[in-house]
Amino acid sequence: MSELAVFAVVAVLVFLFILAELVAAALPMIIVLMFVPPEERPGLARLLAAVDRSRRPRLWPALRAAVRARGAGRR
Repeated sequence: MSELAVFAVVAVLVFLFILAELVAAALPMIIVLMFVPPEERPGLARLLAAVDRSRRPRLWPALRAAVRARGAGRR
């Protein structure tokens, strides 16, 4: 392989890694902004902060916690 081809492969892999990180960080925010009513967002934000202490929110555990909290609030 030529030096240019190796550089191109490494550049593409770095770009894909950065893109995956951005999507993983932004997807929970997009879901919250699209599907959670504005009056429920502060409570959901507090709940998610209490449930997940990692730097990057994890999508499925956060959504399951939100659904459980909303179900408990309706009862």
